[in-house]
Amino acid sequence: MKDEHMKCKLIEFETKGNREGKLIAIEEKTDIPFEIKRVFYIFDSDCDIIRGQHANRESEFILICIKGSCKIRTIWKDEVQVYELNDRRYGLYLPKMMWKDMYDFSEDAILLVLSSEHYDASELMI
Repeated sequence: MKDEHMKCKLIEFETKGNREGKLIAIEEKTDIPFEIKRVFYIFDSDCDIIRGQHANRESEFILICIKGSCKIRTIWKDEVQVYELNDRRYGLYLPKMMWKDMYDFSEDAILLVLSSEHYDASELMI
């Protein structure tokens, strides 16, 4: 796979609504580049805990902080990027083989994760 396909990117999701409320819909292969096979969320993480600390051989991810804030550090080869997720209108796309650390969670943070694959511990690269 070429390096340009290996980059993380922020995706802005379309917000719909009016004074009655707002809604963001995320559709696989339309709003994100893969079929969703697994959804999970992380919450009640202490701000001094680092989650993740691995790459995945096969899984792609979208990370959305739907409440509060957190930081995501990604490492690809020698390139390190830090993203602060604090706006539920944006998701961070992580391709296969991207190292990720999730940390600095606010007390109220809820990090929603959409995955292209079912959980398989054998694909983790620690």
